[in-house]
Amino acid sequence: MRNKTRLSLALGLATTLGISTQAQAFLFSSSNYTKTQYPIVLTHGMLGFDSLLGVDYWYGIPSALRKDGATVYVTEVSQLDTSEARGEQLLTQVEEIVAISGKPKVNLFGHSHGGPTIRYVAAVRPDLVASVTSIGAPHKGSAAADFIRQVPEDSASEAILAGIVNGLGALINFLSGSSSDTPQNSLGTLESLNSEGAARFNARFPQGVPTSACGEGDYVVNGVRYYSWSGTSPLTNILDPSDLLLGATSLTFGFEANDGLVGRCSSRLGMVIRDNYRMNHLDEVNQTFGLTSIFETSPVSVYRQQANRLKNVGL
Repeated sequence: MRNKTRLSLALGLATTLGISTQAQAFLFSSSNYTKTQYPIVLTHGMLGFDSLLGVDYWYGIPSALRKDGATVYVTEVSQLDTSEARGEQLLTQVEEIVAISGKPKVNLFGHSHGGPTIRYVAAVRPDLVASVTSIGAPHKGSAAADFIRQVPEDSASEAILAGIVNGLGALINFLSGSSSDTPQNSLGTLESLNSEGAARFNARFPQGVPTSACGEGDYVVNGVRYYSWSGTSPLTNILDPSDLLLGATSLTFGFEANDGLVGRCSSRLGMVIRDNYRMNHLDEVNQTFGLTSIFETSPVSVYRQQANRLKNVGL
């Protein structure tokens, strides 16, 4: 009875304030806005993690999706390795998720190098994948990776650089409390993310990749729906220290619109939701600590909208 009285008072206040009946229904009822048929599986990018010293890679995103009905799993693959190797690691986890959830398929979301990683799984096991959503991923390579690739192969400089980056990957793996000692292969990552390596990967796994320079790819391949979105603003929040790094890396792209690490056209896959959000590469996962542009839709809202989009097409 007490709960009914409180609800009546709340509804009375809403009516007094002039809130519409439709808005009242939204405010005072449980929402299934993000309740997809199949679980949502999040896959991080290069040097990524699930949670590092209490900070989530997907900052605030899983909880926002779960709040309105989604079942969400956060995966962790090698911080540094080829797209194929990371894809095999992810495939094992997807098979486990399917077994645990009781659902025959999953909706894969991949950020940065997570994009090619989830594409691999969808290509080799389309029976386990309902959809692929790529977020700021370099499907046709990254100018930043091309710039680094100018370091001579098999040189002392390459060995030193690879050692430093591998060490960083191993440290992230350790600090994230990973249950497995995944390999760190920075040169494999570099070969996957530069333009030539991406072209080789696309020749083997062309699903959803645009055939034109900056077009859209097939929306549905082998029963899997393909989507993508990305940003094109390396500098978005003066309080975010990572903007300085992404502002510097963005210079490798010349005049091409980019998010600091991935060019606008390279990010396009399948149905392009939008490729010019006022976001940089880290904003796309709501980092750092949610310090994103105040002039753009919250990244969390974009993920919620995508979950609702999947729900509305029965996925």
